Amino acid sequence: MPRGETNISQSTNKATSLFKEIAMLEYGALIDGAVTTGGPYMEVINPATGDAFARARNCTDSDLNTAVAAARRAYPAWRDLARTERAACLAKAAEVIRAHMSELGELQTLEQGKILNDSLIEAGAAAHWFATAANIPFPESTNEDSEGRLNRTVYGPLGVVAAIVPWNVPLLQVGFKVPLALYAGNTVILKPSPFTPIATLRLAALLAEVFPAGVFNVLSGDDSLGPKVTAHPGIDKISFTGSTATGRKIMENASAELVRVTLELGGNDAAIVLDDVDVEAAAKSLFAASCRNTGQLCVAAKRIFVQESIYPAFGAAFKSVADAQKIGNGLDAETTMGPIQNKRQFDRLSAIAATIKKEGYTLIKDGGPREGPGLFFDPMIVDNPPESSQIVSDEQFGPIVPLLSFKTVDEVVERANASPYGLAASVWTKDLNQAAQIADRLEAGTVWINEIFHFSPMVPFGGHKDSGIGAESGVDGLKAFLQPKTISMNRGP
Repeated sequence: MPRGETNISQSTNKATSLFKEIAMLEYGALIDGAVTTGGPYMEVINPATGDAFARARNCTDSDLNTAVAAARRAYPAWRDLARTERAACLAKAAEVIRAHMSELGELQTLEQGKILNDSLIEAGAAAHWFATAANIPFPESTNEDSEGRLNRTVYGPLGVVAAIVPWNVPLLQVGFKVPLALYAGNTVILKPSPFTPIATLRLAALLAEVFPAGVFNVLSGDDSLGPKVTAHPGIDKISFTGSTATGRKIMENASAELVRVTLELGGNDAAIVLDDVDVEAAAKSLFAASCRNTGQLCVAAKRIFVQESIYPAFGAAFKSVADAQKIGNGLDAETTMGPIQNKRQFDRLSAIAATIKKEGYTLIKDGGPREGPGLFFDPMIVDNPPESSQIVSDEQFGPIVPLLSFKTVDEVVERANASPYGLAASVWTKDLNQAAQIADRLEAGTVWINEIFHFSPMVPFGGHKDSGIGAESGVDGLKAFLQPKTISMNRGP
């Protein structure tokens, strides 16, 4: 990946199934440098089949207390370790991940459902973030250096970081959170989603020998574990990715001890398509932008605004791309869209689709839930639904896409900004000057122009408004795991 960058929309890697003939596997948590065995387990479901394929530790209060104690015990030595030595551990972790990409990618597809190629991309991206974390400049500044005074600001770690990752892109989120937290000198307790813990637990086992005991811990568990992690008095920082509703609850838990938080939350991202684009190419790119990972991406294009002169042609081209999709098991080579990850989200999308039909909205392409086995959902394209409708005003997080026509740039910017969310947006046009002007006016943490899903370890990523607090990656992301200390020295007699 050149120049410290990655684009999660490109890969040609393929792999064959490693696990089809293996009985249900069990995966333990990583606590104080050891993979735990025994104790309560929970089954993990393959959404393409509806069957359990593995079991993960369902960690207890005792496990949590032991992990926090281990992280606090390991913290002073890890904090005091030279940054070059911490960087060497991260580089070794990247090597280990790359050596096991096929295994990690396939495990993620089995538990998450996405196509295998996308899982391999995520595993590679996680390795890339570990490998490049130490390339981000460690902040330090001299505020005054005069005859009478030297005043400097230095930065040090916070302590024990709780990193909580979602079910849609588990391996990628490990890469976003863990390397910078560790490079900053913190110790980490990582909690994966109960829907998708397996690839993360396997990664933890692979890295058990890379980091000193207690520096990196991974606890899997059901929905009751997360609130206990975020409310634990031994946690100094919370980094969370997930829904806005859950983010608000985490802020409530964190407020009791004034724990610092970074929250990357929901989005209802707007894509703006001007009338000078190549319609066929734009439709192909924007279908991927809206339905990659079966639409289960916080940064997916969830409201696609198309200038009215090309709206009919764009709608037809968009439908053509949707009609060509092969929906099925993510391990099958011909599959282009996998299942919805969990029954809760499948039922929510099914209810949205039913409401669209009940309200009589015009459909460019009908779609909706398929009968099982598996949580498969055909793409649905909605033609100019009302701005007040749920499919426009709320985040669908699935392959139901509203197309919305507009006349002027001023109009579409106002409509795009008329949302409580502000995570990301995109602009599609040949007029790069106008695109830059539109980007300046959009209320979003990231605006892509003629591309989407481009991330870099060197570039901050975070949301505006209800889409979050703080940033990940880049200098801003590193600072989120640090606290400033100003040292003022009087040089006078």
